Amino acid sequence: MTSSRMQGPVLRVARPTNDLTLLERFYGQGAGFRRLAAFSDHDGFSGVILGYPGAAWHLELVQETGVVAPRAQSPEQLLVLYLPDPEVWRLAVDRMTAHGYEPVPSHNPYWETAGQTFEDPDGYRLVFQNRTWDL
Repeated sequence: MTSSRMQGPVLRVARPTNDLTLLERFYGQGAGFRRLAAFSDHDGFSGVILGYPGAAWHLELVQETGVVAPRAQSPEQLLVLYLPDPEVWRLAVDRMTAHGYEPVPSHNPYWETAGQTFEDPDGYRLVFQNRTWDL
């Protein structure tokens, strides 16, 4: 290994959309993700990569020229963010509602116990879970 810094895998979740602007507004302004990168008309694909700087994951939203992306096929197509600090969790939920995104009932009641679920413009869902995730 040439680097003195050890790094584990980075998870990228990529999904299609028909409207990058609406999705970037939802995940950026609403959920507080940052734009990490973007690309335009790269072999017929345009997209934006969102996340938190330094996190080991990011979300790539992609629009393919001439292709209609389907809406989410199930209310269980979720991204879940575990936010154990009650103040951080409340700020995340309040930021979503301040930008006009109202919580939706979770399909799985587990997420209702300590979370709030929001549906993005393509029908995919984002859950802010006020719990820790320990392996």
